[in-house]
Amino acid sequence: MIKPGDIISYNQMCMQEGYSLQRGMNYQVNGGISVILMSLRKNAPYGDRIKEDGKILIYEGHDVPRNLAPYPKLVDQPRNTPRGSLTQNGKFESSAIKFKNGIQSAELVNVYEKIKPGIWVYNGVFELQDSWLEKSEKRNVFKFKLIITDFTISQKEKRKEELKDLDHNRLIPTAVKLKVWKRDKGACIQCGSSDNLHFDHILPFSKGGTSLKSENIQLLCARHNLKKSDKII
Repeated sequence: MIKPGDIISYNQMCMQEGYSLQRGMNYQVNGGISVILMSLRKNAPYGDRIKEDGKILIYEGHDVPRNLAPYPKLVDQPRNTPRGSLTQNGKFESSAIKFKNGIQSAELVNVYEKIKPGIWVYNGVFELQDSWLEKSEKRNVFKFKLIITDFTISQKEKRKEELKDLDHNRLIPTAVKLKVWKRDKGACIQCGSSDNLHFDHILPFSKGGTSLKSENIQLLCARHNLKKSDKII
């Protein structure tokens, strides 16, 4: 099972979720778990952002497909398809409204972040708690508020379980991830391996460490990350 901070490829991400992730928003695909793909990189196609030192993710909805509008950035993001069914925007919005009205518990969403071409980071499980329309220049876009949790999701049973050894409950800022990746040359600092990497907190968040400074983050492979965890009391 992957954990927050794990660095994976696109294919590994699809294997983890059990389906091909062809779009950024995936609401309960095949009746399963919801997944969103985010990016905070410069020139990213959508205006995702983080707040409260990484505790909250504000995720932007997706544009109308190009086959329906030649210039998607000039038209409102759609709630419904031309046939009247809900788009991914509409499905996530409906779920958020039901949560706010006390009809259902917050939808659990697996969140992955693209930090470089072909390189993704698992950011953890978030609760979808709110949605609204926001003006962006001359059009309306959907915004979704998701709050990071201390839970993981059992793929087969679709239930949440507390992560007892979670070393942080804040997103590591993208700028920090990129700085650490460059500094550590995309490899484990202990053995130089470039496989099964993880953004590791030198001083765990639970013990007062921070996710906001590159000095407290390092790249470790799975073996050395586990070895380090065994030594933490």
